[in-house]
Amino acid sequence: MIGHKQYTVRATPAAQEAGAVALAVASLPESFGPATEGAADIQVIDGQSGWSTQAQQAIDGGARGIVVVNPAPENTDRLQSAAGKARTVVVLDQRWASSPAVPGAEDAVRSMAGRAAVLDSVATAGVGTDSAELLADHLAAVVRVAGPLANLRILARGPHGYTATAVLANDAPAALQGAISSARPAGVNVTLLTDDGGVTVTLPEPVAAWPATVKVTGPQGELILPTIYESAHRATWRRLKEHLDAGTLPADLHRFAALTAAITALN
Repeated sequence: MIGHKQYTVRATPAAQEAGAVALAVASLPESFGPATEGAADIQVIDGQSGWSTQAQQAIDGGARGIVVVNPAPENTDRLQSAAGKARTVVVLDQRWASSPAVPGAEDAVRSMAGRAAVLDSVATAGVGTDSAELLADHLAAVVRVAGPLANLRILARGPHGYTATAVLANDAPAALQGAISSARPAGVNVTLLTDDGGVTVTLPEPVAAWPATVKVTGPQGELILPTIYESAHRATWRRLKEHLDAGTLPADLHRFAALTAAITALN
């Protein structure tokens, strides 16, 4: 049965480390296995500048699926066209936006988006992190949960973080703060407030199956969505397998194009 097919995997050294590829593949042994010789079904690419060209080359080489770990913002129009023609599944393994808790958080936040009064978000990463990379990861998570942002502006940016403002679809203000510090655990917090409640989303680092939390507050009280003990990396690979088996293409590149446009407008 096609649902039990095992796909072979080959990763670049940088992607192997950044995406904890060996651990993710080992946790899904019936779905994926390392390629020992010949062409692999799945190519894993590190998302440093130029990754979209590498992904196109992998498509030309016959890859059935591509995983891009922590992709840097860049134009993906040609890649999206090539993937569509070849029916190659391209999934993006993003630091926080790929958390398995994000779909539930997205539903909760967007159900209240029309009544949003303000959105506040804080992202933290360890010392040595590039502030531009942190902002890209931060924005990817916020946009995935809350939808497109308008009038995105950087108020301050330096080696220790940044402060940015934007506007939600209903014209409510949004604030994004980034902190590069080892004084608190890395992760991102998103809080949406309405006139009678709101949603608080906490997304941890993807290096282990630390659970995200999604709390919904309203007139009925506080509701905590079910906890999912799965890393963002593993969730990405599960999603890849689902698309490969079903013959469908994910919306990752389409969403990423909107994110890239927003970041490009800042520069």
